[in-house]
Amino acid sequence: MKRLSNRENALALKIDVDTAIGMKRGVPQLLSTLARFGFKATFFLSMGPDSSGRAVLQLIKNPRFLRKMIRTNAGQLYGIRTALYGTLLPSPMVALAYPELVERILSEGHEVEFHAWDHRRWQDDLFTHSSAWIEEWFQKGIQAYTKLTGHKPSSFGAPGWLIDDRVLATAGNYGFAYLSCTRAQKPFVHEISGLMEIPSDLPCLEETNVDTFVSTILNILRGGGIHVLPVHAEAEGGIWNRQFSQLLAMTCDTGYRIVPLSEIKNMLRPELLPVRKYRLELLPGRSSVCAV
Repeated sequence: MKRLSNRENALALKIDVDTAIGMKRGVPQLLSTLARFGFKATFFLSMGPDSSGRAVLQLIKNPRFLRKMIRTNAGQLYGIRTALYGTLLPSPMVALAYPELVERILSEGHEVEFHAWDHRRWQDDLFTHSSAWIEEWFQKGIQAYTKLTGHKPSSFGAPGWLIDDRVLATAGNYGFAYLSCTRAQKPFVHEISGLMEIPSDLPCLEETNVDTFVSTILNILRGGGIHVLPVHAEAEGGIWNRQFSQLLAMTCDTGYRIVPLSEIKNMLRPELLPVRKYRLELLPGRSSVCAV
């Protein structure tokens, strides 16, 4: 695959796999969809336990979370068992339980990067945990990643795009080539870690109106440039696969190349990127803050 020039329009697919159901059902569906179009993507995998049932605490603490669950039809999206994992049902492993599927992702030419050890506990409780907890979380996740792939990850994409200064300091110790932890409009270099950030600049499907998702993304793409679309295996690999497939089909007519994130990284010169400090903000369609 040839190196992209800055004059080309490029769309990278960042596929987050948060849950066991997303790994078991969503990933195979997405692989089939991508194969149909001949596109390659970057899969950010959760390695360890699926503790999704702990989200019930958010229903009590955060009214926006309840509204989001209703708006996105969460029962159909995730299933009843997922809603009980980590509470009434044991937490199943996500990527660690499906080594053959990780191998399939790689054998079909896609990239696999590190997303999480325990996604739910990070997203719900990161700010209440110690620096030692964050370090242990990274160690467990990267050990699991290495066990599955035979090498260290090149990138980290934080669950829920949630980070703090401690996270960036810890991430700086793992030799990542880049991070994808924010929802900024353009790539930059993190002030704390000195690592390059390739952010997700486009909205998630579940943050938009499902019926207008395709037109929303296409309207943004008409402006040209480099973009990163965040995709969730549970959503675009599940009940919204038709909308995702429609977007891919229509993107073919826009002149964009659809590429994995490593190609975006290769387009960028870190020394020319601005050095910036993230901030936390509540974006439209989201139930909790993320780094922007």
